[in-house]
Amino acid sequence: MALINKIRERSGIAVLIIAVSLILFIVGGDIIGPNSLLGGNSQKVGEIAGENIDYKDFQQKLDQARQAFEAQTGRAASEAEQQSLREQVWNQYIVDYAYKKEYEALGLKVSNEELIDMVQGNNVSPAVQQSFTNPQTGVFDKTSVISYLKNLKNLPPEQQQAWANFEKSLAEDRLRQKYENLVRLGTYVTRAEAEKEYQAQATKASLRYLFVPFYSVLDTTIKVTDSQLEDYLAKHKDEYKGFNSRTIQYISFPVVPTKEDSVDLYNRIKELARGLATAPNDSTYARINSDVPTKLYWSLSEMPDQLKAAVKGFIPGSVNGPYREGNTYFIYKYGGTKLDTAYTAKASHILIRPVGTGDSAKAVARAKAQDLLKQLQGGASFEQLAATNSQDQASAQRGGDLGYFRQGAMVKPFNDAVFGMSGTGLIGRLIESDFGFHIIKVTEAKTNVLYKIAAIGKTMTPSQATRDAIYAKADQFALDSKSKADFDEASKKDKSLLVQTANRIPEGASNINTMQNAREIVRWAFNDDTKIDQVSPVFETDEQYVVAILTGKSDKNTPKVDDFREELTLKVRNELKAEQIAKKLSSIQAPTLEGIAQKYGAGALVETANDISLATGFLTSAGLDPIALGRGFGLKPGKKSKVFTGENGVFIMEQISSTPAPPIGDYSMYKANLQSKSFQASFLLNEAIRESAKIVDNRAKFF
Repeated sequence: MALINKIRERSGIAVLIIAVSLILFIVGGDIIGPNSLLGGNSQKVGEIAGENIDYKDFQQKLDQARQAFEAQTGRAASEAEQQSLREQVWNQYIVDYAYKKEYEALGLKVSNEELIDMVQGNNVSPAVQQSFTNPQTGVFDKTSVISYLKNLKNLPPEQQQAWANFEKSLAEDRLRQKYENLVRLGTYVTRAEAEKEYQAQATKASLRYLFVPFYSVLDTTIKVTDSQLEDYLAKHKDEYKGFNSRTIQYISFPVVPTKEDSVDLYNRIKELARGLATAPNDSTYARINSDVPTKLYWSLSEMPDQLKAAVKGFIPGSVNGPYREGNTYFIYKYGGTKLDTAYTAKASHILIRPVGTGDSAKAVARAKAQDLLKQLQGGASFEQLAATNSQDQASAQRGGDLGYFRQGAMVKPFNDAVFGMSGTGLIGRLIESDFGFHIIKVTEAKTNVLYKIAAIGKTMTPSQATRDAIYAKADQFALDSKSKADFDEASKKDKSLLVQTANRIPEGASNINTMQNAREIVRWAFNDDTKIDQVSPVFETDEQYVVAILTGKSDKNTPKVDDFREELTLKVRNELKAEQIAKKLSSIQAPTLEGIAQKYGAGALVETANDISLATGFLTSAGLDPIALGRGFGLKPGKKSKVFTGENGVFIMEQISSTPAPPIGDYSMYKANLQSKSFQASFLLNEAIRESAKIVDNRAKFF
């Protein structure tokens, strides 16, 4: 009895535990997931200029943008289009929170009167003009704008909202233009700057130089250590900005049909063939059972190649096949023929186009085409002449073959020539069209016969049992791989498994290497809870299951050597090469550059650059090297520089002669040239505002 009481006492607790467990199972994602009620800061999509962007607010704006897109296009947005919409909504937040603060600080506004002028006044915005241009005349019609606005209140609410959004974008674009113009027009080029630009372009010098390129020293002879890379990164930290990325290794388990699936499909096709043979309405039976849409009456031009070759041997009432087209197998029930209103034919051609528009160009093309026609009439191979002479590259690769085409599909002269023949063979005259001169060979005579064929196509796909078996294999691999060592060991045991690497995946990526629609894998890799050497669960994407392991992270706030290893290694290696080359060159005593080069040995080049300018000077082997040019122009004629390092190697420069820029009184051309570079203001402003706004982008954790 005591035992029963104990059970009764504890049963309430057990029921409560089960109930809580069920609730957590059903709504746990909403309570403790990444976008959960208890997720703390997880509802923060980002931060711009100190303003937090809430997930619900972002999602609401995204839903509005998507609904507007779908109302305009009449279809659902694809994944790529949804990604673009998310970017648009995000950029709008940047405008609202970052740009508008700058506008307000300067007192910039767009008044109602100004907006009216942009829509229907004397200075109509190009965006409005484009939207209300008459498609027949190509002329903007202001009256149509006024008429549209008068009727706006009678339009559906979504169209009214769309116009409000359009006007808002017009005002924002005008504000941006005002802001950029203030900066651009405030950019001033001084006379001294213009004079300096003139001197750099007009001063000429002739230089001789000894050049030892970095590549003359083998990379394998230079050892670069991690500590050297870290030192270089620390000294040049302003040049290497960090970024968020992840590196993973992964194994793909393709979901492909098995031998059993092939046998099942074959048996299914045999069963369908029996049903098609006895079906009272074969076209309906075929339509219901086919994986791909087919038609009932076919011309030869519409048939796949295998069916074209076989159809003339079909017997009415027979079921034929299966015939394979890619991964789809077809069976055909033949029901005889009927006559069409249009004809079909098959032909090949050689096209010779005139080079130019004049009569002489046409005469040259005609003469060449006439010569080819004579060769063909003399027994030459049409296919060979087409391949080597036809200027229709697509058909030339097939020996001139154009395949089957229906009457009216080709330009009129070509069409009339082909369908004017009752049989096959070479047409004995040139056919001129807007494309040029055609030499035509009809390979199958015109026919208006239509073939009644009820077709069933069944596509080879993995069965659910196959999918389950492949998933089980991937899942077992993930379960067995508790660490990087386990992952490597398990992949080595199965020779069919290929370990692939994806380096530095950006946070917003949707694809990984050639793998499409891999967004969930990227989100897993960037999840705060995912640690280095952690193995993922099984992901499904594009007819494959994937198991990944996180092998590397980079953070924008703490750049590491591994983030730029290849680039840093090149820089440090070249520095070490420069030290080695410079040390050897400095130890050589010789009066001439040739003498120094001879003693240095292989790799040293002596070259001359005559009459070059500082602004555009180019050195033969060294290329565009500002350091070397600056040193050369800074020398006096007949003087040599000390050994120094340039962009791509080590130099000793010698100036042969120098011609100063002749004095001029007007530098306006050079001033205007420098002033024109203010077009960069838009880009630079955008970068400056975004940097000042200290943008934190967490979208990758939500989408």
